[in-house]
Amino acid sequence: MAKIAVKKVAKKAVAKKVIKKVTPASSASATKVVKKVEAKKTSPVKKAVKKVAPAKTAKFVAHSSRLKEGVKAPDFKGLNQDGKEFGLADYKGKKVILYFYPKDNTPGCTAEACSLQDNMNTLKKEGYEVVGVSADDVKSHKKFADKFKLSFNLLADTDRTAMKAYDVWGTKMFMGRIFDGIIRTTFIIDEKGTIKHIIRAVDTKDHANQIRNL
Repeated sequence: MAKIAVKKVAKKAVAKKVIKKVTPASSASATKVVKKVEAKKTSPVKKAVKKVAPAKTAKFVAHSSRLKEGVKAPDFKGLNQDGKEFGLADYKGKKVILYFYPKDNTPGCTAEACSLQDNMNTLKKEGYEVVGVSADDVKSHKKFADKFKLSFNLLADTDRTAMKAYDVWGTKMFMGRIFDGIIRTTFIIDEKGTIKHIIRAVDTKDHANQIRNL
């Protein structure tokens, strides 16, 4: 009888241990762990997002004459500030400073014209003649020439014939605005009528010395 009682007690003790192992609390914890693992397995895979670099804005480049040094200078003919007709042929055998400028009586154009006029005696001694060209009419040129006592011819290229021949009309930018206009350019033409130099980056305030230092 005593042996049977011991066996019953032992069975109860084992049963208690088993019950402890499978208590509702332990079961709930195990369920949470399983759910976490399942969540990791079933969570959506994040796709790598490619960063698109912003498109680069092309740098603006102003028009520039396609004429080159060494080519024959295109002929030109028109009226000067006094309404008299003249042309490149009138300067045969002489060196010509043919400069194209945007507009009479503007700061840069005035500085450029005065630089040439102030050094006219020196330029003449070196064999140069000066001709300025813009799209202003004869009347405008006359006022400009009289105001600053310009002694050289200003061509009234109102129909832009000379500008197109020298390819100095095109797209430009001024104060952030892009538009078509005269590209300030100077052509140095030798005694044989050949373009010797082209100055595209004009120093308006010291243009005479810029030419003399070529």
